Amino acid sequence: MQTSESIRPDREDESMQGAASLTGFGPFRSWKADARAVTVNGAKASLAVMFVAEHTVRIVGTPGADPASTPPVSAIVPGEPPFQVDVKETEEELRICGKSLTAVVRKATMSVEVVDASGKAVVAELELLQGQRKLRCRGPLNASARIYGLGETTGFLNKRGERYTMWNSDIYDPHVPDMESLYQSIPFLIHHDADAAYGLLVDNPGKTAFDMRADSGAYLIDPETGALDLYVIAGPGLKDVVSRYTALTGRMKLPPLWALGYQQSRYSYMSQEEVMRLARTFRERNIPCDVIYLDIHYMDEYRVFTFDRQRFPEPEQMIAELKEMGFRIVPIVDPGVKKDEQYDVYREGISRELFCKKIEGTLFVGEVWPGDSAFPDFSDERTAEWWGGLHRFYTDMGISGIWNDMNEPSVFACESKTMDLDVLHRNNGNPQTHREWHNMYGLSMSKATYEGLEKLLEGERPFVLTRAGYAGIQRYAAVWTGDNRSYWEHMAMFMAMGMNLGLSGVAFCGADIGGFVHHTSGELLARWMQMGVFAPLSRNHCAMEPVYQEPWQFGPEIEEICRRYIGLRYRLLPYLYTLFYEASQTGLPIMRPLVLEYPHDEHTRNLCDQFMFGPDMIVAPIYRPSAEYRAVYLPEGIWYDYWTGERHEGGRHILAHAPLDTLPIYVKAGAIIPETALRQHTADAGWSELALHVYCGGAGSSGEFRLYEDDGLTDGYGRGEYNLLNVRLEEREQSLQLQYAYDNQGYDNGRDSLKLIFKHLPSSPADVDGLNEIRDHGEWKHADAGWLYDRDKGELFVKLRQASAGEVTVVF
Repeated sequence: MQTSESIRPDREDESMQGAASLTGFGPFRSWKADARAVTVNGAKASLAVMFVAEHTVRIVGTPGADPASTPPVSAIVPGEPPFQVDVKETEEELRICGKSLTAVVRKATMSVEVVDASGKAVVAELELLQGQRKLRCRGPLNASARIYGLGETTGFLNKRGERYTMWNSDIYDPHVPDMESLYQSIPFLIHHDADAAYGLLVDNPGKTAFDMRADSGAYLIDPETGALDLYVIAGPGLKDVVSRYTALTGRMKLPPLWALGYQQSRYSYMSQEEVMRLARTFRERNIPCDVIYLDIHYMDEYRVFTFDRQRFPEPEQMIAELKEMGFRIVPIVDPGVKKDEQYDVYREGISRELFCKKIEGTLFVGEVWPGDSAFPDFSDERTAEWWGGLHRFYTDMGISGIWNDMNEPSVFACESKTMDLDVLHRNNGNPQTHREWHNMYGLSMSKATYEGLEKLLEGERPFVLTRAGYAGIQRYAAVWTGDNRSYWEHMAMFMAMGMNLGLSGVAFCGADIGGFVHHTSGELLARWMQMGVFAPLSRNHCAMEPVYQEPWQFGPEIEEICRRYIGLRYRLLPYLYTLFYEASQTGLPIMRPLVLEYPHDEHTRNLCDQFMFGPDMIVAPIYRPSAEYRAVYLPEGIWYDYWTGERHEGGRHILAHAPLDTLPIYVKAGAIIPETALRQHTADAGWSELALHVYCGGAGSSGEFRLYEDDGLTDGYGRGEYNLLNVRLEEREQSLQLQYAYDNQGYDNGRDSLKLIFKHLPSSPADVDGLNEIRDHGEWKHADAGWLYDRDKGELFVKLRQASAGEVTVVF
């Protein structure tokens, strides 16, 4: 805990020490080109320029003579060889021209400008600075620019005026806006101006500060160690930047469908009996749930890859019985391996030299839950493969999901709260100290876990949840935001945190619903549950001291609210699963800031108390106690209240009335939202019961949706075993037309008809071309095809025989 000693007047600002002695790399001395890069040598340091993709240029600065030989960190997905370039030299500059971008090196200072094919600046000037054993980058911050990204950070959506330090840290203190470091370090900054955006990835897993506060006209990037390894990713749009960043650092594979269901956790469910009672209660109360987590108390004295046979006498039987009920078990696995000569995992790690050692060669031992522990060196392929293989202990029991925690790595009873900085990671022949490699530890553990599960499951998709990570973590794991608290402020803070994680490539993220520490209330749980079911990861988790916060713990009213909204998530699974498919293909997030869809709308640029669920739905949570009203901003277009159908013209704020059982949700005209029947757990993503809800907007309105389907469990989709149904809507003065066709039809969904529900029609339909009119819902339900107009609801119900392609024309 900090006290007033922290602000003694004689303390110096360590972040600015030595800044005055930093100077540019120049003046220019010489240049050379080879198949890898163009290397430019200056009087004080050198830089290399490499075009790693059409719209991405890598700039590496080092004090040494060969920056082009600096290897990328494993966060970068191996790509094609660097693009060939053309170099044009004048008296003042070098122009290094790629396919769509040009890097302009100013000879006097060795600063770099990146311009696009039209000559317009992507980034006006990156100043590369050096001093004694230190490098820094200074980039321009335009007057109207916003800063997004930077992964898991506190504060608002726009990071301008803030300062963050990339250093994975186990933070149990309350997460507050001036906290510079949390569990994830994603050194990816997005500069967004009125008409253009670009991204800047600083690929350095050591401690690196991003300062948008010290200089109002610039952002400063200050790595403590290593090279200045920069990737400039051109837009011009925000979506272009995010998609190209995830092409560089990788995109997630499709998770199993069960991981998209509601998840229940606690530190800890203490026994097999308690876990089974929990599962039966969910089913008895008809509250959908797919996942139950086991925290550290399931283990034998906190030894990973063990079960405490006193608390969990028959784990194999328990897991099998839960799977019959539709539940998956996800156990926690931490990196600390108990120092115990009788423990086979420890003995094998020692005998094969797989644990981290100090630079002098002695074993590093740190204290965590088991007491004195050794830590696997995940930077080494031998260790990673060994660790992945150890998960057979779980997969043989029927477990296919793992929860990685404490992997910053967190170490107790030491000043740094992590490994000693002189621990040496083997790094596959390129040794680095922990000071240089720290932020990669969590990612490398998740990678080893995911790849081990992938091999062991033999075609079934793994699920990994991690607390710590680095750029590219999305390839291996979902992310939750760590030890939040049962504060209304923490509920609100997740919205900006989740949106920036999404812009930083991490589409699969969430926060502990209800809060981890402190005591939640029924009202807070209800409001957080309403928001949390729209997060990509929907998990309720709390510590052992606070009150239990399962959905039924606060009486019938709160239980019914939780049941209703968890059920809504399950009905919307076809929409959510399709968004996950899109994220796996494009890298675009599921939980989106409005500025991603409406980048030219000034009202969206720091809007972080509401978010988009995909491109067509706005979710506006209530995040203050006793509140029933809130302002909601609706961007351009026509928007409908999801619950009442009330029509709103966009481009303005409205006042939403939201009593405790209501979450304000708005759907855009032209949207096509698939819903399925409510189930108590997920089965597959073939959606045998499916209805496409079509939100009409009137003449001139249009929309489209691509529905994704597969078995939800295996890797068969990689062999073409999936469906992709493309649906388009066009509205005219006297009619509307909906066309549908399969872009791919490789999965048997067992569905013999396609149901459409047209909402908010401009008038009663006179005819639906090619179909017979049906007079009541009972007849329509059992008919093979036909149409019915419900005058009370103002909705048109259409049923079509399943076909590869077709169209529906409604005449008014």
